[in-house]
Amino acid sequence: MNQGKEMSFWGHIGELRGHLIRSIIAIVVGAFIVGFNINWIMDHVFFGPTRNNFPTFRIVNHFSNMVLGHDSIKLPHDFPVRVQKLYQQFNVMMAVSMFGGMVLAFPYIIWELWRFISPALHPKERKNSVFLINFVWILFLAGILCGYFLILPFAINFGVIFKISDIIVPLYDLSDYTTLFLQVVLGMGVIFLFPVIVYFLTNIGILTPTFMKTYRRHAIVLIMVVAAIVTPADVLSMLMAAFPLLLLYEFSIIMSSYTFRKVQKRNELEAKAK
Repeated sequence: MNQGKEMSFWGHIGELRGHLIRSIIAIVVGAFIVGFNINWIMDHVFFGPTRNNFPTFRIVNHFSNMVLGHDSIKLPHDFPVRVQKLYQQFNVMMAVSMFGGMVLAFPYIIWELWRFISPALHPKERKNSVFLINFVWILFLAGILCGYFLILPFAINFGVIFKISDIIVPLYDLSDYTTLFLQVVLGMGVIFLFPVIVYFLTNIGILTPTFMKTYRRHAIVLIMVVAAIVTPADVLSMLMAAFPLLLLYEFSIIMSSYTFRKVQKRNELEAKAK
C-alpha cells in the first residue's frame, strides 16, 4: 500500500514535470517570436506610449478638443534614451522577449494547468473549471491591456512634463524605462487575477461576501497602497490604477456572493444525502 502510494505520488510529480516542461517550451517559443521581431516591437509597442499618436493620447485629446478646444496632452517629439552599460540593450531585449513570451504563452500555460488538475475533478466540476480556466487568462490579458493603455501613458506623461528647472536636459535611462514598463504592465496583469483568488477562497469557505462588504473601506485603503506600489510616485497614475482595481473589488464581491450561494446549496445537498 505504501509503495503504491509512493508510486502514485511520483507519478503525479512526473506528470506535473511534463506540463511544466511544455509550458516553459511555450514561453521560450514566444520569447523567440518576440526576439525575432524586437526592432518593430521596441519601436511600435515598447516606446509607443512615449509618442503623441498613441491611441490613449489621441482619445484624450479628441475629447479635450471637444470640451476645451485644445489638446490636454502633448509630449515632446523626441524621447532621448541613453545606454550606460555595454550589455544593457541585450539585457533589455532578453527581458522584453521573456515578458512577451510569457504573455503569448499564458493561455497555453493555463490550459496545461487545467490538463493537470482536470483528471481529479468530477464531471460537473470539470465542466465548470473550463469557464474558470478561460476566465484566468482573460483577466490576466485584461490587466496587461489596462496597464499598457490606461496607466503607463499617464505615468510617462507625468514623468516627461514634470520639470523643476529649465536648465535640466532630459535624458532617460533604458533600464529605468524598462523597469517602469514591466512594473506597471505586468503588475496590473497579476493584480487582475484577484477575482480568481476570491473564487477559490470562497469555494473552500475561508472568504465570504459579507466579510468583503464589511471591510470594504479597509480594502479601499489597501487598493490605494497597491496602486501606489505598482505605479510611479505621481497621483494621477495612482488614481488611474486605483479606479479599475476598485471596480475589480466590487466585481469580486459579486463573484464571491455567487460562489457562496453555490457552496451553500452543495452543502445542503450533501447534508440531505447523509
